[in-house]
Amino acid sequence: MNATETLCPACGGTGWKEVGPDPKTRQVARCDCALSGRIQRLIAQARIPARYEHCEFSEFSTDFPGADGGLERAKLVGERFVAGYPVENDGRGLLIVGSVGVGKTHLAVAVLKELLRKGVPGLFCDYRDLLKQVQNSYNPSVQTTEMQLLRPIFETEVVLLDELGAVKPTEWVWDTVSHVLNTRYNDKRTTLITTNFPDLPPRSSDEPVDNFARARRAAREETLGDRITERMRSRLHEMCKKVEITGQDFRQNVKSASFR
Repeated sequence: MNATETLCPACGGTGWKEVGPDPKTRQVARCDCALSGRIQRLIAQARIPARYEHCEFSEFSTDFPGADGGLERAKLVGERFVAGYPVENDGRGLLIVGSVGVGKTHLAVAVLKELLRKGVPGLFCDYRDLLKQVQNSYNPSVQTTEMQLLRPIFETEVVLLDELGAVKPTEWVWDTVSHVLNTRYNDKRTTLITTNFPDLPPRSSDEPVDNFARARRAAREETLGDRITERMRSRLHEMCKKVEITGQDFRQNVKSASFR
């Protein structure tokens, strides 16, 4: 031990302290210093990117120009989710839907960090990075296998999957995301998901194929069903409670306000 370090006065550095008023019947419990160390390890292991390290409920803005009541409602849902975890959730997570810049990732990270502080193991996972890493694992020169990459995603109690649907859909992408989501669903593990795509079904294959229909399809905004298939969108509704955040782009509003 470094000469400048001091032992915890409650446990003497053992990590355990005696509890109870009667010395004859006292029991031992984990000391606060040990619990604090475990929480710090959980936060470090969660791999939250530096860009989002500041994200807390207390920092979640709900009153910037262009904001509406949807932000306050979304924040309240997130806080109640944490307060009721795990008894009231029964393995269900949150599907946070909204346009770019409304605070989806901030809210999801705030939820994740509060769960980590409760001692719940969690992991931040960028959807695009995950798919790139899985693809890279097929390279013979790479030592990490697909299963080694996916095991933490499968087994961690809470996973935040950020920007679901951000990668152009292919059969391989659909197979990979369905493998991840179905495994977590079957094991009743909690998943927090953010997406920029509207929570709507994919375009109908029964639409007419005249020129007007093609133009309408081209102009139509893609949906979550388009990006992950309707089957997996339906599965998400079983896995998660939907939280829709409405409002204008926070980042653009902040930039505009700074030039006024």
